[in-house]
Amino acid sequence: MLNKTRGRPRGNPDTKARITEVARELFLKHGYPRTTVRAIATAAGVDSALISYHFGSKQGLFSQSLNLLCVDPTALDQALQGDQAGLADRLLDSVTALWDAATPAENRIAAQDADTMRALRDYLDGELRLRVAEFLGGPDATQRATAAVGVLGGLIFTRYLNPIRSIGGLSPADVRHIFGPALRAALHARPRRA
Repeated sequence: MLNKTRGRPRGNPDTKARITEVARELFLKHGYPRTTVRAIATAAGVDSALISYHFGSKQGLFSQSLNLLCVDPTALDQALQGDQAGLADRLLDSVTALWDAATPAENRIAAQDADTMRALRDYLDGELRLRVAEFLGGPDATQRATAAVGVLGGLIFTRYLNPIRSIGGLSPADVRHIFGPALRAALHARPRRA
């Protein structure tokens, strides 16, 4: 007869905190793309399955370890569901919902910390760009995803990290109305070759 218990795994209750601390150090030292779940697990002295259990994914761990709640893996997954025609609106809604939920003080702290900003740039250029390119598909998907990340990164910078009053004061609906055409053009235009 097996005696299996349900609920929280047994062990040290500080495991999640240790994983978070180690992950933060590695993300800041090596950046998002060069930090693996396996390396974090090894450095924290845990099985990599615990990372999935506590954080869901590398992206979730990145978000929590750097206190970047705006990098929510669930939100990106949801934005990448549905048709391509609605992708721009879903991405803009995701960005405004996540970043508006953070306090301006948290955004200022992130903007002032060079390591956090480098990790955020790595995430935008790595995970976000690659996932959008994969969703778009086609021979020029990487170029279109790169342009889309440029639009989204510009919005994040000018609305949250170093706000320009006219952009920071927009409602989420106005953000979608004003930035939507540029993001749709980036996502769906066929780049010309020089």
